[in-house]
Amino acid sequence: MNIRTPLLAVDMIIRLWEGERFRGIVLIERKNEPKGYALPGGFVDVGESVEQAVIREMKEETGLDVEISHILGVYSDPGRDPRGHVVSVVFVGDAQGKPEAGSDARKVHVFKLEDLPFGNLVFDHQRILRDFIRSL
Repeated sequence: MNIRTPLLAVDMIIRLWEGERFRGIVLIERKNEPKGYALPGGFVDVGESVEQAVIREMKEETGLDVEISHILGVYSDPGRDPRGHVVSVVFVGDAQGKPEAGSDARKVHVFKLEDLPFGNLVFDHQRILRDFIRSL
C-alpha cells in the first residue's frame, strides 16, 4: 500500500514569565530555510504523542521546560510550509527561565505582544499569532 499523508508537526506559543510578571512570547530565529522568525516547534517522531513532541521540541530549541496550557488549533493549509504539506498542532504553554538557542534555532528572542515581528515571520506563524491575540 502506497499512502501519502502530510507530515505532522507541533508548534508552541510560549508565554514566558518571571515569577508573576509576563515577559513576552518566545520566538526563534531560524538557522535553516526558510529563514526568519518562527514559533518554536518541529516534527512529531514515530511513537511519540503530540504532547511529548511539543515538550521535547521546546526543550531542544529554547532550553525551556514548558507547561502545556491548551491547544490553540490545528493548522493544515497545504501551502503553509514551503518544504511540503505539514499539519501542525499548535499549543499554548508557559515557562520560566532564560531561553537559550538550540537545535535549528540560531537565536531565541522574547517579544512583548505589541512588538511581535509580524513582517518577518515564516510559515503561517503570522496567522497563528493573530489567532492567539484574538483569543485573549
